[in-house]
Amino acid sequence: MQAAELFEQNIKPPDVARRLRVSLKSAYLWHHMWRDGGVQALASRGPSGSRCRLSPRCLEKLAGYLDEGPTAHGWVEDQVWTAARGRG
Repeated sequence: MQAAELFEQNIKPPDVARRLRVSLKSAYLWHHMWRDGGVQALASRGPSGSRCRLSPRCLEKLAGYLDEGPTAHGWVEDQVWTAARGRG
């Protein structure tokens, strides 16, 4: 909601972008949304994307694997989980 407060103070989108360390494109989009719908237009709509399709049991197993680390699962060259290793 910082952006809305700045827009209410007549701060221009380029200055909002700089102050909030966001892209100029985002600041102009926010300004447009704020101008058309006010503060509520900038309210978070929650996380985007699809919902998790893993069962609670699978989520528990996954958490355990991640806690054990890559080495426990045969990846000894470094300690980084990658998407490819996660699908492995």
